[in-house]
Amino acid sequence: MTKLLTIHDKLEWIAYVRRAAEFDFYHTWNYHTLETGGTPALFVYEEQDDFIAFPMLKRAIPGSDYSDLTSVYGYSGPFSNKKMDVLDDSLMENFKQAFLSYLSDEKYVSVFSRMHPFYKQQLLLGKFGGVYDNGRTVVIDLAESLDEQRKKYRQSTMDSVKHAWKMGFYIKDDKKPESVAVFRNIYAETMKRVGASDYYLFDEDYFNRILNTQEYDARVLTVYHDDKPACSTIITFTNGIIQAHLLGTATAYLHHSPAKFLADEISIMGRALGMRYYNLGGGVGFKEDALFKWKQGFSELCFDYKSWRYIANPAIYQELLDEKELDKNADIDFFPLYRYA
Repeated sequence: MTKLLTIHDKLEWIAYVRRAAEFDFYHTWNYHTLETGGTPALFVYEEQDDFIAFPMLKRAIPGSDYSDLTSVYGYSGPFSNKKMDVLDDSLMENFKQAFLSYLSDEKYVSVFSRMHPFYKQQLLLGKFGGVYDNGRTVVIDLAESLDEQRKKYRQSTMDSVKHAWKMGFYIKDDKKPESVAVFRNIYAETMKRVGASDYYLFDEDYFNRILNTQEYDARVLTVYHDDKPACSTIITFTNGIIQAHLLGTATAYLHHSPAKFLADEISIMGRALGMRYYNLGGGVGFKEDALFKWKQGFSELCFDYKSWRYIANPAIYQELLDEKELDKNADIDFFPLYRYA
């Protein structure tokens, strides 16, 4: 049996996520309500007590009768009531046929989904083809003791943490309006400084909505020095995983590296909350750049980050490329290519 849930099916969407063996806050109904890049939907395939669900965003393709599917910002992909590596092969094959029928019936040209580095979703999506290696994400294993964790820090990372201790840095953890406003200001300053695109310029409503939900534990953590905010983050604790969703550092405190102190403190908090992993993320565009190396100052443990890039209707995909005079084999890391530029 298949069904398609929309954002109006709140309780049913939440119920499927709660039944999932593996999920993150990126899969939740609340997080999907924040997206403006498409219309959220949850495709569900069920056999008796087992299910596979796939949250997506539907987008119309301008100038055509067709649409495509993409995923939310972050790590999503399909989820199930069983872990991906123990799903019956017959269930996965039947899901594949049901999903292909859905793509055909609804006139979808392509599907793009960011995959979760902690879950083996490639075992399912690999049956379609189109699984791509995008890079690596840096992870702190919270099953280790704090002492063992710190022994693996790069010397400059540990020096920054000790510097923060000496300076008397401390953290506030609350969701009061004034704390959200502090985060908003620091984050906006950071995005302006790094030249981020408009996509990352979230408003205060976004921050309040991501924080105020019962589906996962989201917090604002802010580093202070002499009652002045130095660094702030919105962070989530979901199903054993910590995600540093958004982070900003005040320009005046960059030379103190308060984000390193913050990451160390979050790892302590995560252990107290029973978390298993702290995902620091990857580099810009998941390249092994300066940001990636900065994160590796905490841990050499890395998980592979993959995406799914599937062409459901090759003929129409090619027509859309031809309209823009784009070569399907061009050396451009962008999917679907007809949305490039």
